[in-house]
Amino acid sequence: MFVTASTECFPDRSNEAVLELLIDLGFTSVELALNESAPGGWMKPSEVLADTDNAIKRCGSTARMDIAALSIQSDAEGPAVLDEFEAICKLAKALKVVTIVVPSSPLGTPFNEEIEKLKKMVALAALEGAVVALKTQVDCMTQDLETAAVFCNHVKGLGLALDPSCYTTGPHKGKAIDKLLPFVRHTHLRDSTKDEYQVRVGQGEIDYGKLITQLQRVKYRRALSIHMTPMEGLEHPPEVRKLRLLLDSLL
Repeated sequence: MFVTASTECFPDRSNEAVLELLIDLGFTSVELALNESAPGGWMKPSEVLADTDNAIKRCGSTARMDIAALSIQSDAEGPAVLDEFEAICKLAKALKVVTIVVPSSPLGTPFNEEIEKLKKMVALAALEGAVVALKTQVDCMTQDLETAAVFCNHVKGLGLALDPSCYTTGPHKGKAIDKLLPFVRHTHLRDSTKDEYQVRVGQGEIDYGKLITQLQRVKYRRALSIHMTPMEGLEHPPEVRKLRLLLDSLL
């Protein structure tokens, strides 16, 4: 396992400034967020589809930092979702990135519809040597860990991007995550309580030592990705550094 951080940690900074700051904070790798409209994105999924060669150049300019994963947040609908995803799979292959994090669909999405979409994504990713990691998210289908496990059992090759905060703060808080651990292909980490999704590092209830031990038992060897957004009244970079140092000390 190794510690990395998402570009979404610093949504108010340019790509170049984010890389410079992460290097100053002691990181050697980065998770690139491909967001259509949310802040903190390295570039938009629609831009990857429109000009994949240019996307390869832009995403390859990471100041010699390794790219731990690509994460997607798209506004596309219908067939365009898979068109963008296919282009991002080609981008991942060119960058030698294995893990592609995709969001979970909102609550109310038909289950069979989601299964079919995920099957197509896994097949497209496999053609380029990539792995799909479905993010566990509050207010989405994977907020229920039973549903998240069913997705992975029904879609061969599908993995999870485990966000422990989803099961610390969300409506299914307090449930053991053991059944999800064999499917974990990526992680998103911050500190959380039962009532607050993100709090200062050390003031929450996430047991990082226990989580790392659980992941070691299933032979997880991938990223522990810090995914913290700025909090009002706090200097953000020191908080990110604090979590990096804590995770490094546990490895």
